[in-house]
Amino acid sequence: MDLNEVKKQLFLTRTRLYCVLDGVLVPDLPIKLAEGRIPHYCILPGELDAAAMHAAPYIAYLSPDSKFADEVVSHAFAKNWGILFHSHRSLLEMRRHFRALHTVFDESGNPFRFRYYDPAVLRKFLPTCNAGELKTFFGDVETFFIGSADGKSVETFGISNGGLVTGQIADKKE
Repeated sequence: MDLNEVKKQLFLTRTRLYCVLDGVLVPDLPIKLAEGRIPHYCILPGELDAAAMHAAPYIAYLSPDSKFADEVVSHAFAKNWGILFHSHRSLLEMRRHFRALHTVFDESGNPFRFRYYDPAVLRKFLPTCNAGELKTFFGDVETFFIGSADGKSVETFGISNGGLVTGQIADKKE
């Protein structure tokens, strides 16, 4: 996968590029976000102890000229750090959206954490959704980006005419 080409295509659009990263998989994620002054929020509500803070999922804005964005693009897809997505909405609005999706309930009303930011989960979940479920899950997200199962390309997920549309970012290696 040509990371420069992927980055060009991710930042080509006029929408904002965000990520939801898994603190369990990204070493020192809260520290990296704070030290890099990256606009971000924790997806989990309330006060967290240190262990929970380092294991929590975080949503962050990826600026095209930031070192953090370079690190995310170069590692997130191959190491399944999380998901990237385009949206016109603000970071705060997107946090509200993803926070609302974080807890799901089984048939008996028992709560579970929905790890939608795990690329393997998202890859299996989205094709099972009907039009209404896709609309709810996507909210104001235009396109989701995740690393392919083999880590060699970037898969894309969007909605068109109420249905899921999948694709890949073209790898233009010479």
